[in-house]
Amino acid sequence: MAEPEVKKEGWEKDLLENLALSSLREQRRARRWGIFFKLLTFAYLFLLLFVAMGWIEDGKVRISEKHTAIIDLQGMIVPNGMNSADKVNSSLRSAFEDKNTKGVVLRINSPGGTPVQAGYINDEIRRLRTKYPEIPVYAVVGDICASGGYYVAAAADKIYVDKASLIGSIGVLMDGFGFTGTLDKLGIERRLLTSGENKGFLDPFSPLDPTQKAHAATLLREIHEQFIQVVKNGRGDRLKDAPELYSGIVWTGQRSIDLGLADALGSAEYVAREVIEAETLVDFSPREGFADVFSKRFGQIAMNFLLENGFWSLK
Repeated sequence: MAEPEVKKEGWEKDLLENLALSSLREQRRARRWGIFFKLLTFAYLFLLLFVAMGWIEDGKVRISEKHTAIIDLQGMIVPNGMNSADKVNSSLRSAFEDKNTKGVVLRINSPGGTPVQAGYINDEIRRLRTKYPEIPVYAVVGDICASGGYYVAAAADKIYVDKASLIGSIGVLMDGFGFTGTLDKLGIERRLLTSGENKGFLDPFSPLDPTQKAHAATLLREIHEQFIQVVKNGRGDRLKDAPELYSGIVWTGQRSIDLGLADALGSAEYVAREVIEAETLVDFSPREGFADVFSKRFGQIAMNFLLENGFWSLK
């Protein structure tokens, strides 16, 4: 009868050990959760403190000393992108309105964009320069500042470049394709029905209509003339009397200074330190909102925490 008693005692011992281990695991898990929520609470309280003291506004950290505001304009200037007029203009307003901004640097590395978006940004820079005459705004060019990029830069007080930057392309284009020959070879007939004789304007599957082509040339010429006037208004008598300025070609940064398209060589750091004399840089570039960034990062942290601690598994 002794053998069954041993088995019973062994079973009870295993049960007690399992219960003890389970309790220990639950305590560790509860401790981790407690630490996690304490850290989250501290982060929230610090965030409220920063907001209350004006150190954070619109998702950007503010510095309580005179600084140079930097706004990056990188890539194509198009609607619904990071370089849209809405986003860039919002950054410009925040930079100018900051009480510690001594000067604004618009750091441009853009091959162009739509004339409307570039025009909106140009107009806003000129408006802000008038409203805040004590705050200068300088354009600093990286690799390229062409077409719509230069349209924006022309509104600045001065334009700084690198000797190897590409500057200019003061022109307008409208491109497309013609597939009529290809469709004929494939035996495909294009059926275009319109309620207006020009509703199918420059349709790529129809032969090029001479009247429509002439009208497109008129549109391009008018927009080109607007572009030229914007450049003349912005650069004034610094521009050299050279017809090739408005031919749509680009020049190196060094040559652009000779032509009056730019003013001097210099980087953003150089302009902040030597021209504005406020070496501290504060980035006002368009970014995702603070709430969006915080929620994404918090969500990822929470997910990792839950997976690491076995709350659920993808196995």
